[in-house]
Order: sequence, then C-alpha cells, then structure tokens
Amino acid sequence: MGCIARLGCLFVVVCLAILGWFTRDLWLPDRFRTHPSTASVLAWQPLSEAGADSTRAALTKLSQPRGPVFQTLSGAAVASYVFREVARQLPPSTDSVQAMVQGDRMSMRASVDMSELRGLGGAIGMLGGRERVQLTGTLRLASPGLAEFQVQQVRIGELPLPRGMIPTLISRFSRARRPAELDANALPLPIPHYVGDIRVANGRITLYKNTQ
Repeated sequence: MGCIARLGCLFVVVCLAILGWFTRDLWLPDRFRTHPSTASVLAWQPLSEAGADSTRAALTKLSQPRGPVFQTLSGAAVASYVFREVARQLPPSTDSVQAMVQGDRMSMRASVDMSELRGLGGAIGMLGGRERVQLTGTLRLASPGLAEFQVQQVRIGELPLPRGMIPTLISRFSRARRPAELDANALPLPIPHYVGDIRVANGRITLYKNTQ
C-alpha cells in the first residue's frame, strides 16, 4: 500500500507540474513569460501623418550642412511618407491604404474598384466590385532626386498577378510621364537631392546623405 501511495503522490505531482507549465503566463513574473516572436506580431498599419512627419524631420536633419550623415527610421514611419507619394499614383477609387515593412521588403495594400483595372486579362480581368490590391517590393535610389518602389509581387484579391503583367499594372497606376531611368515595374518617388542612398533591412530603413 505504501508503494501505491507513493505512485499516487508522484502522479499528482506530475499533473501539477504539467498544469503549472501550461498556465505559467498567469503566475510567472513578466520577464519569465513567453512572448510572441516579432514575426508573429507584424501587422499592417494605416498610413499616418505622425509617421510621415517623423520622416520629414529626419530628412530636414540630413539637409543641414553639419547634420548627421544618415538617419535610421522605423519601417512604419518611412512607409507612411513613401506610400503617401505612391497613393497619389493609384486609381482615384483607392482607399483604406495600409503598409508593412518586413525584412528588406515593403508592402502596401489598398481597396480598389476593379472597373479601373479592366484589361489585365485572365481570371483577374473577370473580377468586379472592389478588391484588395497588394504590392510588395523594394525601395532604391534611381537617380538624384528620384527613388523608386520596385514592385516584385502583386496580389489582387486572392489571386497573384504573373510577374510579366506587373509593368502593365504599373502603367495603369503611373499616369504621369515616366523618367527614362525608372524600371518598368517601379513607381516613382520624388525625394530630396541630398539623399544619396536608401537601405531597407530588418524592418528598418536608413537614409544616407549625399556627401559628394
């Protein structure tokens, strides 16, 4: 009977240990709790004037002769500044614009009236009403005073757009005269001439001053 009692106590201890492990976030101090990884909490963010203003302030510092030679900002801040420029080139029906930066890539999505994108062909050409259009790509300096958002992936609703059709879609968005140095799959982004380079890495964006 003593052996059976000891086994019973051991079973109870094991059960309590298992219960304690799965409920640890309720009783452990915060520093010992599990927290979701950065990748799992990445989220779309609406464009904000506060984010755009912080980027403008960083650009102002770069413009000063004795100012810093680079400024590193959050992806959300630069995305708000950049995509407000991009949004001006989108179809008039565009609304609910959101942005996200993950690693070295930037994404923007918005709700668009499909009647403004007719002629794309395939299943996408059959879509009607409003759909969410998502653009994903990279940001780079094309020439002094001009950056470009190079679009590498497009989704319209749940359908991916073939890469060969991206320039056709971009031509619908970019209605103004396109500079010769701009890639066919890129949207132009006017920037100050004193910005010499742009780097996107680890969800953050660094703007470098042109020191030449």
